Amino acid sequence: MEDDSTTPDPKGPPHPWSWGTVLVLLVVHAGALLAPFFFTPTAVALAMVLYTLNCLGITTGYHRLLTHRSFKARTWLAYTLVTLGALSAQAGPASWVAIHRLHHAKSDRDDDPHNAARGFWWSHMGWMLRISPRRLDPLFTKRFARDILEVPYYAFLDRHFFHLCLLSGLALYGLGGWSWLTWAVFLRIAAVFHATWLVNSAAHGFGYRSYDTNDLSTNCWWVALLTFGEGWHNNHHAFPTSARHGRKWWELDLSWLLILTLAKLGWVWDINTAARGPLSED
Repeated sequence: MEDDSTTPDPKGPPHPWSWGTVLVLLVVHAGALLAPFFFTPTAVALAMVLYTLNCLGITTGYHRLLTHRSFKARTWLAYTLVTLGALSAQAGPASWVAIHRLHHAKSDRDDDPHNAARGFWWSHMGWMLRISPRRLDPLFTKRFARDILEVPYYAFLDRHFFHLCLLSGLALYGLGGWSWLTWAVFLRIAAVFHATWLVNSAAHGFGYRSYDTNDLSTNCWWVALLTFGEGWHNNHHAFPTSARHGRKWWELDLSWLLILTLAKLGWVWDINTAARGPLSED
């Protein structure tokens, strides 16, 4: 079991600010506010394409493939999906997986990094702005995502995802100037940020519950649309290792449809759609 002695009391002193995270978010959102002044149809179209690729990298790569092992994929495809997730500038794959696995182990309780019981703001983004001892502990990621770090390419992405995001941003600026920078970099990254964060916040407070899970998870249709199926979050907490989040015929899950398409091509296999119970923290 993990030593909980460093876990802060949520009613105690606040965590120290993560000033690096604050700076990155300020720059990204300030750049996104400039986008209307540099509008071009090409920049908007590119931003939408990259938003789709980043979201699918998070949903199918980081989340369903790495975190929950919901399916297996050819190495080149797995690397491609995970790279697309890394280019969303959220976190490296191992760090992201570790945080999400702890979320499932302690969902909406004190040890949950983005405990929705602490309110919408905290679960949406406030938790990232304050550094907890868990996130500062270099052993935390290794404990919860050892399997990810054992893959050299994923370990490389975990160390250098931010540098790759900077390089890709510079490349887009060089190719398309300020219109591509503000739309396809800043606005696109901000949109992917908030879409992902809404799964932690809105999908733990708005919508309906199909399953009686021990958390606040909900099925929120508009979050599902923005995140290609991740908004069917109550379904996901009931069946955490299932590759299919939309359980009813009308619960549109585009990430699931992508997985089915890749399966028909022979690129993914061993797809799980049944419940196996929650992840253990051991």
